[in-house]
Amino acid sequence: MNNNKHWLLVILAGVIEVVWVTGLKHSTFWWEWLITIIAIMISFKVLIEAAKHLPLGTVYAVFTGLGTAGTVLTEMLVFGEPVNVLKLLFIATLAAGVIGLKLVTTSQTKESEV
Repeated sequence: MNNNKHWLLVILAGVIEVVWVTGLKHSTFWWEWLITIIAIMISFKVLIEAAKHLPLGTVYAVFTGLGTAGTVLTEMLVFGEPVNVLKLLFIATLAAGVIGLKLVTTSQTKESEV
């Protein structure tokens, strides 16, 4: 599996993180808690697989950044939390940092392979 596929695993883990974090807040029935627990296990399994092949610090930063941004946006779009311009600005800043980390990590990986 090449690095791009591993980064896709990190993105998948981040998306699944949004599901389980949302489940922690909104679950009320046993089956909702079951979905939340399964999502936690899948998310971390996928994250661990990606971390075996990519720098752990960057993987974790990207994972948590995607999860944080995704959770905030989900709360606004799905659950009616008020939209706040400052929140959107900070999410954009977070996204820029996550993208920057990914780009720098890719460059460093290529340089170290030479």
